[in-house]
Amino acid sequence: MAATLLLAVLALAGGMTLAGKSEQTVSAKPTSAANGQITTRIQTLQVATRPRPLPVEVRGVHVTGALASLPGKLDEYVRLTRHGLNTIQLDVKDEGGEIAFPPSGVPLAGKTGAVRTYYDPREVVKRLHRKGVYLIGRVVVFQDPYLAAARPDFAIRNRSGGVWETSAGLAWVNPYDRRVWDYAVSVAASAARAGFDEIMLDYVRFPSDGDVANAVYPGRTRVPKGELIASFVAYAKQRLAPLGVRVSTALFGLSATRDMGIGQVPRWISQHVDHVHPMAYPDLYGGGELGIVSPSSEPGETVFRTLLDFKEQVRGSRAQLIPWIQDWNYRPEQVLQQVRAARLQGAKGYLLWNARGLYTKSALAPPS
Repeated sequence: MAATLLLAVLALAGGMTLAGKSEQTVSAKPTSAANGQITTRIQTLQVATRPRPLPVEVRGVHVTGALASLPGKLDEYVRLTRHGLNTIQLDVKDEGGEIAFPPSGVPLAGKTGAVRTYYDPREVVKRLHRKGVYLIGRVVVFQDPYLAAARPDFAIRNRSGGVWETSAGLAWVNPYDRRVWDYAVSVAASAARAGFDEIMLDYVRFPSDGDVANAVYPGRTRVPKGELIASFVAYAKQRLAPLGVRVSTALFGLSATRDMGIGQVPRWISQHVDHVHPMAYPDLYGGGELGIVSPSSEPGETVFRTLLDFKEQVRGSRAQLIPWIQDWNYRPEQVLQQVRAARLQGAKGYLLWNARGLYTKSALAPPS
């Protein structure tokens, strides 16, 4: 009995759990009451396991919820481990606002009509972990047409009083509204409790396309955009880290080079995350960016210079760089040029992006 008690005490002191993630324990803390008497205040403490080990070099691909729902499709991606894959980024909440599974503890999600049953998160976690695959759950935050439609009071508005939309007709929710913060992070927390290894926060910014001058933010304060976005990321980290997951953000590739007016300041955001994922897609860079006449025709150099600026921005933080690599509209050799650039810059790894889910197998090979 004494040995069992000692083990329990040591486990709690070391920040570990005896039975999986998100175990809770209760502690009593003496406090002084107003009348001078000592009372006991009961506190509920959350004790979480540490995240699963990170691959020495992350080599992964992007998978949508819809693709994962196709029979045998997820197994097809898992078989890429034969070519060097060790990570899968699976959408939890995508840029259309769809949520891939019913998130526990988020009743509002069901009311928005956004919930799908693309996959069972716990079953997917077990299957991928059994194969040694590191699992990242992507959660799109502020672009959310479903939430904006169901709760217009959460949405960015236009000057006419309606819900503001991008040029593609997609509504965004208001970064100044803390209820929006809670909704997105609660969805992420459901994935964390299911066993995902990392939560990647995407669209963590203000909108960049459409008539942004016509956007109205109810409850807007004097807090600069960059500080607000960094505060959201800090809030997400505070809620998610105790659940035993790493937290990361996907950032525009040029956000470390210049102020894009969208609130993404890598220097500030990197203070609150484990990883930063620069979206270093050469096709999305204009001519002359980074001092390159045509970035899309020099994919390796574009990734190299992007990461050079990001390294300067995240210096002094503990965040590691894991860039997104463009795996569309390029020959295999051009994809490999980007991979080599990431390695030359000392990145912790890389993730391949192709919206159709078609990937260059040779780009997943470990360094030789």
